Amino acid sequence: MAEIVLQNITKKFSHVVALNDVSLCVRSGEFMVLLGPTGAGKTTTLRVIAGLEKQDEGQILFDGNDVSTHTPADRDVAFVFQQYSLYPTMSVYDNLAFPLRSPLRKMAEADIKARVQQVAELLRITHLLERKTARLSGGEMQRVSIGRAIVRRPRAFLMDEPLSNLDAKLREALRIELKHIQKTQSSTTLFVTHDQIEALTMADRIGVLFEGKLIQVGTPTDIYDRPTTTFVAQLVGTPRINLHKASRDNGTLHIMNSEVSLPMPPDTTAHLPPTFTLGIRPEDVKITPTGALAGQVVLIEPLGVETVVHIRAGHQTLLSVVPGMTTLKLHEEVRFDVERERLHFFNSDGARIL
Repeated sequence: MAEIVLQNITKKFSHVVALNDVSLCVRSGEFMVLLGPTGAGKTTTLRVIAGLEKQDEGQILFDGNDVSTHTPADRDVAFVFQQYSLYPTMSVYDNLAFPLRSPLRKMAEADIKARVQQVAELLRITHLLERKTARLSGGEMQRVSIGRAIVRRPRAFLMDEPLSNLDAKLREALRIELKHIQKTQSSTTLFVTHDQIEALTMADRIGVLFEGKLIQVGTPTDIYDRPTTTFVAQLVGTPRINLHKASRDNGTLHIMNSEVSLPMPPDTTAHLPPTFTLGIRPEDVKITPTGALAGQVVLIEPLGVETVVHIRAGHQTLLSVVPGMTTLKLHEEVRFDVERERLHFFNSDGARIL
């Protein structure tokens, strides 16, 4: 499997800069996820790597070799699109066999059959091999689409939101399968999504794109626990992070327009400006009878495995997560604490402090 390196890639469409000086390394055998909102440049990145679009500046390296001028066929990558792009009049078997029957491959039919059977077993679609793809469900079609990429044994897989058209339960099942396949095959995979759950659960590393720029690259833990900007902090995590304007004074943090004041965490005073943005993950707002802080419950969101509780303190609202269902009631007064060691600090430009 290939190591893919993007060096200072810029791509423009007329006056729109789709990619702005993007540099990225996808390691051999790695499952890398590109995460970002619509229009961030995720699909353009895949298309440039595949050779379907030509970058205006920069180089693309496969295993250290510049492939910037190579045709898509010469790059030998498999592209899995959001739309299934199958041949509806063909059987599942023929759809899977189609890329192996290319004159460039010259594979014997017996070898094609063995390869197709192996991939069908891997994706649990053996019972569908004789069925026309027009008669498949959405989940079955996506399995066939993924299978048609796997059967080629390419240098790398490029996947453009392949699960976005599926229902929630099927997405969850295919997430697990895709990750299992990627690990057992040791395949280099670049997976695009706007779904932070997909990114956090599947990725070895995540690259966050915004308006054509690569904002942060790191492990899921890095992205969640050490976001470099408020944009990244808000992009990952459900429920959303609490972000509030705050100030410091004599060793104490104050959330503006609220009744929340916290002792300053150790070793932070020298780094913090007088005013800043304070980030608090909801799981770090702990509702407890002995809490040092007080507020009123203004909204309760039961989610089964956990409950999101909105606490009004002064003129600000903080989200808290409690396990399971809760006996708390609307307008009930509650006590709570905040995990000081897990606070996030951002400056006026939204960049991380400390």
